[in-house]
Formats: sequence, structure tokens, C-alpha cells
Amino acid sequence: MHRDKTIEIQIGSRAIGAGNPIAIQSMTNTKTEDVEATVAQILRLEDAGCDIVRSTVPTEEAARAVREIKKKIHIPLVADIHFDYRLAIAAIENGADKIRINPGNIGGRERIREVVAAARMRQVPIRVGVNSGSLEKDIIEKYGRVTPDGLVESAMDKVRMIEDFNYDNIVISIKSSDVMMCVRAHELIAKKTRYPLHVGITEAGTVFSGSIKSSVGLALILNQGIGDTIRVSLTGDPVEEVRAAKLILKTLGLRRGGVEVVSCPTCGRTEIDLISLAGQVEELVRDIPLDLKVAVMGCVVNGPGEAKEADIGVAGGKHEGLIFRHGEIIRKVPEGELLEALREELGRYLY
Repeated sequence: MHRDKTIEIQIGSRAIGAGNPIAIQSMTNTKTEDVEATVAQILRLEDAGCDIVRSTVPTEEAARAVREIKKKIHIPLVADIHFDYRLAIAAIENGADKIRINPGNIGGRERIREVVAAARMRQVPIRVGVNSGSLEKDIIEKYGRVTPDGLVESAMDKVRMIEDFNYDNIVISIKSSDVMMCVRAHELIAKKTRYPLHVGITEAGTVFSGSIKSSVGLALILNQGIGDTIRVSLTGDPVEEVRAAKLILKTLGLRRGGVEVVSCPTCGRTEIDLISLAGQVEELVRDIPLDLKVAVMGCVVNGPGEAKEADIGVAGGKHEGLIFRHGEIIRKVPEGELLEALREELGRYLY
């Protein structure tokens, strides 16, 4: 897959753009002022595979907390700012690795000039965020409604405003909860700029529906070579955002590593509790740092074939199952021992 050639932007220890691996982002849902809770959540996100984390900075106390949080985490921290330009400056002064602003809601040009000056002094990137839910009235009036062209025009206006202050350390984000609008907007903006793009479907929904919407939208965008960093926005534990993002990237061939579980949809031929077993296997392998494929199949129709394609596999029989390794039958075990048998086979790769 050809990746769009964007410029490289350094966010703390992480570089995005210019063909660097697509970075996974998430956002904390703790009170940023609560340093202990925020750090604990970020450490969980790190363990799940998050590359960059964002936290809201709605108060001076939250801006000061950025300094303490950064001492205890290992990935870049982005400060999310709305309405008060002084909080953007305070977050930068307290060590934020990047700030996310919507120039349209933090005041006029002079206030934006002050934010840019503070960012320039410390070479902190600015993510320019535009959301379909907060598009300017004049642009909506121009196009008659929220449109992909309007989103792009709004974003590029804001980019030019920052460029006017001689600063180009910029990342662009244009998001919509309308999947196809978001896809079209990214197709348009990718032709107009070489700044890295932060891609996501905003307000996607719950873990179930949001993962599906995000998978569709991100796949359509990323498969065109567009996008340098992503967030899967879900209503739930942010760790689920990271897990979903990793699977999306792996499915598209944009990231390797982690165990892939394939399982059949079950049918009347299934004579083991495959649904429960597949869930247990997925939980078992979730944090195993191996690039493996594990097949969990319900019967002998597709089971042996799928197992042959996998590193490890199980094909169910009548209250028992065959354990495969690279297509070779290793042993037959009772249903109640299948999970432990797979655990043992995984152990051969780990130790």
C-alpha cells in the first residue's frame, strides 16, 4: 500500500508522518487534575499498545498536572484545549508534547498568535482540530449544510492562520460522525496538504457500534494511503479504543505483532461450546507479544483447513477437539481441556 508522503512531525519521543508507522492514540476519561487516576489509566493504555495519549486541560490545575503526569508515563502526552488560549500556553509551559486546539473557539488572531509563540519557543506541535459538529456558521451557510468540502475549507483556513505566524509544526484533524463524509473529507484534504493527518470517526458510539463504524471509516481512508495517526473513539474504557485500533491496523497489513484469533461462526454441526472457548482464547492471547495466528474451529468441515493456515489451532469434535500445530494433528483432548492445551502450545513459543 502506498502511503501519502506527509512531512515528519515529532511528538515527544514519537515521530509521525513521512512514512513512519501509523501511531495509535487514545484519550483519558479521568479528571486530569487527578494525577494518580490519570497516570494509572495511561499506564494501562501503554500496556495495551497506545503510542500517544491525549488528556483534556479545562483548568489551570489540569495544566499544572501535565508536568506531574509526564514524570510517571512513557508515551507522549497531548493537551486537549478548548475556549481558553491561556490553558494552551500553560499546558505547553508544563511540558505537553503536543496541543490540540480549534482556533475557532479560543479567540481572535492575537490569542492564537500567543499560543503559536509559546509552541514555537518549545517546538511543540499544534494539532488543528475541526469537527462537523462545530463547523462555523458562515461555512455551513456557504455550502447549505455540513459537507466534506466545508470541513476541508475550515481546516485549511485554520492551518493558514497558524502559517501566517510562521509556524508549520502542524498536524491536521478533520472528523465527523458521518462515516462517508469523513472518508470524502480525508480524500479531499490529502490532495491539499502535506501535513500529517490524525484520522478518526468522531462520536462513533459504544464499543460494539463504534468499533464497526470506525473500522469501516478507517479502512476506507487508510487503505488509500491516507493517515499518519489514528484514534478509535468509543464510549467506554479507552483501552478498548487501543485494542480496536491495533486490530484495524493489523487487518489492513499496516502493523504486525500480537496474536490473531480466527474462529468460525458456529452452526448445527458444532458439538463443543465454541462461543465460550473462542472468547476465552481471545482473552488468553490478548497481551501475548507474539506474531501468531490461532484458529478456534467448531467442527471438522472447515476446522482442519483453517488450522493448517494457523500456527496453532483446535478443531472441535463431539465434546472433544483436535489440537493442530502448523496443520499437523498433535493430540486429541476432551472439551474441558482444550483451553489449557492451547495455553501449553502457546507456551512453546513463549519459552
